[in-house]
Amino acid sequence: MTNKKQFTTIDEYIKACPEDVQSILEKIRQTIRKAAPEAVETISYGMPTFNLAGKSLVYFAAWKNHIALYPIPSGTEAFKKELSRYKRTKGSVHFPFDKPIPYDLVEKIVRFRMKEDLEGHR
Repeated sequence: MTNKKQFTTIDEYIKACPEDVQSILEKIRQTIRKAAPEAVETISYGMPTFNLAGKSLVYFAAWKNHIALYPIPSGTEAFKKELSRYKRTKGSVHFPFDKPIPYDLVEKIVRFRMKEDLEGHR
């Protein structure tokens, strides 16, 4: 969606997306920030990323028809039942634009990943 431009900040990434998608991305960003206030924002693999204790906590990205959340494989596995109505890959879940984004579930996943990283599991 962002034409493979190299971004240095999450703000740049979000501003490069269509206006209607920008608000969704910003809300996901704020949801992650709320769940993991100690996490540091960065760009990794060309995507908005939050790092905690030197490790990638969660990534997210806008695509043509969906927002993808990449909570490392453990985040998708731990919430398999709750995520069952969404398309998933081993390490991502796809939230289509034509359905409400489950921000509360995103927050739960991030809290799970944060606890996991702080306890040294993966």
